[in-house]
Amino acid sequence: MGVSYRYLFDRMVREEWRLHSELFGGARFAMFPLFVALVAAGTATFFALGNAAADTLLGGLHLVVALLGLQVGTVGLVGRDALEDLLGDTTLLLFAARTLPVSFRRLMVAFVFKDVLYYAFLFILPLAVGVAPLAYFGLVPWTTVPLVFVTAAGMFTLGVSLSLFLVGVYTRSRLASLAVTGTVVAALVLRGATVVSVTPYQLVSRVTPAAVAGSVLLPVALTAVGIALFEFDRRTPARTARDRFRFLHSRLGRLDQQGALTKSLLDVGRSSGGLWKVVFSQGLVFGVLAVLLAYLPEVVPVRPAPGLTIATILALGTFTTYNWLCQFEDEQFYLRYPVSLPTVFRAKLIGFAVLALPVGLAYLALGGLVFGYDTAVVGLLVFPPLSMYVFGVTSYVAGLEPTELLFDTPTFALFTLAMMAVLMPLVILAIAYPLYPPLQTGGAAVGIGLVAGGIGVGLYTRTGARWERKALAGAD
Repeated sequence: MGVSYRYLFDRMVREEWRLHSELFGGARFAMFPLFVALVAAGTATFFALGNAAADTLLGGLHLVVALLGLQVGTVGLVGRDALEDLLGDTTLLLFAARTLPVSFRRLMVAFVFKDVLYYAFLFILPLAVGVAPLAYFGLVPWTTVPLVFVTAAGMFTLGVSLSLFLVGVYTRSRLASLAVTGTVVAALVLRGATVVSVTPYQLVSRVTPAAVAGSVLLPVALTAVGIALFEFDRRTPARTARDRFRFLHSRLGRLDQQGALTKSLLDVGRSSGGLWKVVFSQGLVFGVLAVLLAYLPEVVPVRPAPGLTIATILALGTFTTYNWLCQFEDEQFYLRYPVSLPTVFRAKLIGFAVLALPVGLAYLALGGLVFGYDTAVVGLLVFPPLSMYVFGVTSYVAGLEPTELLFDTPTFALFTLAMMAVLMPLVILAIAYPLYPPLQTGGAAVGIGLVAGGIGVGLYTRTGARWERKALAGAD
């Protein structure tokens, strides 16, 4: 008789909790659901006071949890390199079949149940509770709140099962996985309404036999096929890279005397996705914004100024570029070498400017081409200083470990408040731009951007000394 599913499920839940709590601030991680609920409630209140369509907010919530499900399943199954960078030499219980007498397929079934239930109560339940302001303001009935928890959990399950299916196909053939992914994307673009009609999201507006059957059968079928296809002990080819450090370091000259900038750029270039992930991530943000700007007139009475809106969101999205520049770093590492942390943060700033600014400005130019150049100049003036603000805040509060520290609830809350402090006034100005004299609203937006940029510079000048002091004291 093999190990029971109940036993594996219990151990996997403990493993997930220990992983999160040890990485992201111990017992303080327990406050994360409360913070998620507060942010969701604040967003719902903002939409309700703005007389926005509740369907749009609920649709966005279901899209987010579906993408979260895709990410969670993918990281657990094929993101072992990323987990190793984060955790060190660690083996998850999911891969215990290599050393323990338990079948991999039994582990996979327990893993899917664990992911669905763990994240349903830790993240999706707070998001559903955050919908309550929509009911309070009469935009949806109160029965929608528990219904959203069920349907959002269903979308998360669908995301996990789809990622399991795609990973299973990927272990057999990369070409086949690309073909399946392309088919899914094409179906969403060309027949989006039909696809959505057989998902749990359909149940929010109307219960149909197809939606009920799809909500139950799709995750089960995708999970079963994914587990059947998954090749557990596949071998990945070894990767080699030419020595480009000397070449790049010599070209950077006096700009990088100690090699910290060269290392940072090579870290990004040699990691999964290479430098293209900077272009892709900003492009993803731009694509979502383009769709929203195209449909916003149906949601809110006034469409925000495209140039200012795109510049603001793209600048906040440059956080991902800083994250990649620091993906293999920690402050303690540099204590072994004759390199000061202020020098390292200076290298990160230059690398950030080299990678994030040209890509962001290119998408701003594309936005002008698509939506017109009315506020493109304002966007061009706001984007660079606002990006500097993002760099200054992130480096000051998170140091060289933004992935870990930003999931520490108090630090994440501080970071979110700092971002909201500039996001909210700029979004309001973007909405007000068509209603008031452009010179005044545009000038106010540029003024906010410059002040934010100045704050970013001020925080950056203190960042190196702050984290060097912490590293020498042995504190995070």
